[in-house]
Amino acid sequence: MPHLQSRSLRIYADHLEYLDQTQLPQAEQWVRCDSPEEWQVAVKSLAIRGAPLIGLSAAFVLAQYAARHPQSDWQLVSDRLRATRPTAVNLMYCLDAMEACFEQGASALAERAAALFSEDRALCQQMAERGADLLEMGDRVLTHCNTGALATAGVGTAIGALAVAKQRGVELHVYVDETRPLLQGGRLTAWEMADLGIPYQLITDSMAASLMALGKVDKVMVGADRICANGDFANKVGTYMLAVIAHYHQVPFYVVAPYTTVDPACATGADIPIEQRDPAEVRGAAGAFGEVVWAPNDAPVWNPAFDVTPAKLVTAWVLDTGVFDAAAIARGEHCQRRSEK
Repeated sequence: MPHLQSRSLRIYADHLEYLDQTQLPQAEQWVRCDSPEEWQVAVKSLAIRGAPLIGLSAAFVLAQYAARHPQSDWQLVSDRLRATRPTAVNLMYCLDAMEACFEQGASALAERAAALFSEDRALCQQMAERGADLLEMGDRVLTHCNTGALATAGVGTAIGALAVAKQRGVELHVYVDETRPLLQGGRLTAWEMADLGIPYQLITDSMAASLMALGKVDKVMVGADRICANGDFANKVGTYMLAVIAHYHQVPFYVVAPYTTVDPACATGADIPIEQRDPAEVRGAAGAFGEVVWAPNDAPVWNPAFDVTPAKLVTAWVLDTGVFDAAAIARGEHCQRRSEK
């Protein structure tokens, strides 16, 4: 039996198992992970994904490595884990917390990883409750990428808010962006909406503007991979486009994330490193459904994994610590808890 378990992660004493998110929704396949190298492969392929889940799984991988190897090796492994995906700051938060325990020994690392897991579960519930407070009966909500239980230890971030609203009896209709190029919306969010029993429709990313022009979207809710001191934030590529469209059509645009996603040391979005991914992801698609290539094999590709949305396009930032408007962001209130850590 696992010591700890979430929707997509199982923690055992000497290894972890992850739900391979590249295989969803066609297959629910759990894969054993025994080493930092296996974890890196899983994260780079997006078999393990979601900013909170990446950080948490890294913490357990490091703790389990520490139990089997000398302390002199721990920092090198932590540095390698840290470099795997540069944009999402939750990975850095979790590894910073683990490194602070190095002098206390391997057992302290195991305890800290478990504490991080429990913390994320609580943070998810808190921000989901705050996000649900913003949703009204009959709201039509547009979301992007995947921000549910698959990406966290708990109920999720933006999708968590939808789930809590559903539990409260608030009737919603969700528009799910397919989220090119890796289709996290079409594969994962659509799957989670069906599992939650929330009515939804799947759209291509380029249909969002037409939906808003027709007055069919009441709110946009997205997650974040890093929130800067000035409120700019990085999220899955395509988020910036949604924010611009929502701003033009005067549709409220909300960012839902835990305080662990805030990076007070990152002044503006210009300071966020943006991961560049394999050109093959844009030339075609692959997954449990098979593989298809529709572009010329040598077609030049630009494939950033994330984009940056300026703070001026955001209606409010929904964190576990509160709901912050632009004035509160300007005062740095969203950074307070992160700065205390």
